[in-house]
Amino acid sequence: MCTSIERDRDDGRVDDINNDINNDINNDRGGTVTAMRTYDEALAAVADVDGWMSPDQAKRLYDAAAGTHAGDLIVEIGSFRGRSTIVLASAAPAEVPVVAIDPHAGNDRGPQELEGYAAEAATDHDIFNANLAIAGVTDRVRHIRSFSDAAHDAVEGHIAVLYIDGAHRFAPARTDIRDWGRRVAPGGTLLIHDSFSSVGVTLAILRELLWGTRYRYVGRARSLTEFRADLDGTRSSALLNAGRLLLQLPWFVKNLLVKVLITVKLGGVLKAITGRDPEWPY
Repeated sequence: MCTSIERDRDDGRVDDINNDINNDINNDRGGTVTAMRTYDEALAAVADVDGWMSPDQAKRLYDAAAGTHAGDLIVEIGSFRGRSTIVLASAAPAEVPVVAIDPHAGNDRGPQELEGYAAEAATDHDIFNANLAIAGVTDRVRHIRSFSDAAHDAVEGHIAVLYIDGAHRFAPARTDIRDWGRRVAPGGTLLIHDSFSSVGVTLAILRELLWGTRYRYVGRARSLTEFRADLDGTRSSALLNAGRLLLQLPWFVKNLLVKVLITVKLGGVLKAITGRDPEWPY
């Protein structure tokens, strides 16, 4: 499992990955999933899939998807190579479709990879499809290769579970939370990755959800926050909800400090303090 920003982009390594994936498909290692996997089975299915998703974050996604029912809809914004997509599709009942929206265009690809990665994105797209096939969830997922703001017409109905892990800059992150968040059914679940870690995502959350009257903050697994569309709209509930969100800001400040130290090559300071190699917060 790779959860670091230090992913190997060597062309030879990419070729090796593609060959391994093709061999796995040809050997029928995946098969088609016709029933819900357990959480441990879902986690095992993504053990070799690149991406930024810790086991506790996978558990939040799994539980949200597993709680859906026939007729519901799960939408994911930002799929990368399919790590979270596979977890959602593995957990959801067979009657619940999973829509994955990702343009695989080379922008907002990952930490410190905002643009200029078109060639890598083409590989990401191929590996995304192959990973879904290996995991046996291709038939469970409808991929929309489009930017999220242009994909609304391709998705019909209300959303039971919305997972946002798309562009991390303020404007597109805010647009995803605001516009796609409006489409979540009453009582539905909104999950947002890189909350209180990415500056853009955090500012978007504070702008759209801090004083909102619809979404109740449930909790988080690292930077993956969970909200429920069941806030009762009263002033007291809104104030309590805002207070719970504001309590996450010290963790946000810590994450910013970690990012600064890693960026300026002072990760050794963190290692001296914690005894662990520093990793980019996610």
